[in-house]
Amino acid sequence: MIGPAPYHVAMSASPTGTEPGLPGFGATDSIWSAEHRALTVGLSLTVTLVAFESLAVATIMPEVQDDLGGLALYGWVFSGFFLASLIGIVLAGQLADRRGLALPFGLGLALFATGLVVGGAAQSMPMLVAGRLAQGFGAGAIPAVAYAAIGRGLPNPLRPVMFATMSTAWVVPGLIGPAIASGVEHLWTWRIVFLGLLPILAVAFVMTLPVLRTLDQANPAAPAPLDQRRLLRVVILVLGVGAVLAATDVPLAVAVALVVAGVPAAAWAFGVLQPPGTARLAPGVPATVAVRGLLTCAFFTGDAYVSLAIVDGRGADTWVAGLALTAGAVCWTLGAWTQARAIERFGPRRLVGIGMTIIATGLTALVVSLAYLPIAVSIVVWGFAASGMGLAYPTLSVTVLALAARGEEGAASSALQLSDTLGQAIGTGVGGGIIAIADAKGWTVTTGTSIVFVMALVVALTGVLASRRLPASTD
Repeated sequence: MIGPAPYHVAMSASPTGTEPGLPGFGATDSIWSAEHRALTVGLSLTVTLVAFESLAVATIMPEVQDDLGGLALYGWVFSGFFLASLIGIVLAGQLADRRGLALPFGLGLALFATGLVVGGAAQSMPMLVAGRLAQGFGAGAIPAVAYAAIGRGLPNPLRPVMFATMSTAWVVPGLIGPAIASGVEHLWTWRIVFLGLLPILAVAFVMTLPVLRTLDQANPAAPAPLDQRRLLRVVILVLGVGAVLAATDVPLAVAVALVVAGVPAAAWAFGVLQPPGTARLAPGVPATVAVRGLLTCAFFTGDAYVSLAIVDGRGADTWVAGLALTAGAVCWTLGAWTQARAIERFGPRRLVGIGMTIIATGLTALVVSLAYLPIAVSIVVWGFAASGMGLAYPTLSVTVLALAARGEEGAASSALQLSDTLGQAIGTGVGGGIIAIADAKGWTVTTGTSIVFVMALVVALTGVLASRRLPASTD
């Protein structure tokens, strides 16, 4: 998904001069000029839609689970979304290069809309998970199309501004999304949170599709077959990880079979999809890619279950859990802006290490505060943890582009994005498995979520150590 990171990725290049092949571009041009306004509004609205949906679902999930039951599948609402988005990202990226931008964008929004309808109509947790799989597949197409559209539709000096605008599109949902979702759930039903996004999605589709078709006409794609080998490897990775995550709530013999089949398949696919040396933290791009996966695994494991811990664990309303997510979104943004000013002074190694340490400290404090302190402390603590994410996440984006060999920036960015999404899928999936086991054993929700947060803490501490493999500077 497109969050605060794209702005900082774009800022790694100096926006000077004019873009060859785009005559008429001058100092007065902007992303809001008549030529670019439709693309700017359409992409920003689409990102806002995904951001709002992401934060809203995390806010209301405790109430959804109370209504539908199936606590064992709680984690699959998140991990299923991320696993499906991996396939969506790769497929949409290939379609954008080989068939143009309009086709993957239209297919992506159609699947996202299908997922919203299925989610809003869900009568059981398996049905909700199915809807989230469709949403994830569709959501994966959005960043792939957006990056390509910006590259083809905007001159170089405007691209950093566009990335900044798209990152800002997360701020408003972060401030009001959880509150609106909680209010809708209290006044009507949580189903409106899913179904109510359909009109916004329709507006984004109508505004953006004609612009993408125009870009396709100006930059005709050279028809070519899809890279079926890469697609197959991604599918094997997703199925392998999915098999392991599914092993927590099945009979022992089935669980063993799933793990025996899933681990080798996922490990092989990950090894061939990522830069050589990623698993052993080889210096350079491999270590940067690996640390990114540890970072997202640690943070998003906590982010997915903080609402459950506050609502079902402490008995608070969903709007209180929404405050924690809002604090996280705001503090992430503040941390990201701090990173932009601090990276040259501190360098990637120190800055990512500091960010990871802040996340680890926040997770530790979260476990303590949820057990013994007022809920307000937990809200502040999660905001503090998210500020560490803001420091580390964009720093890794800048670092991987600085380390990539000339002409290989795209491959390095793709590896980073895969590790990013995979970390989220594994973290939320394993967390869901822990919740399922805790529920089966009759443990309290507070006990189950505390174990999840401790697991995330271990990953964060591993990330602190792994960050020592990053370069001291980006020069």
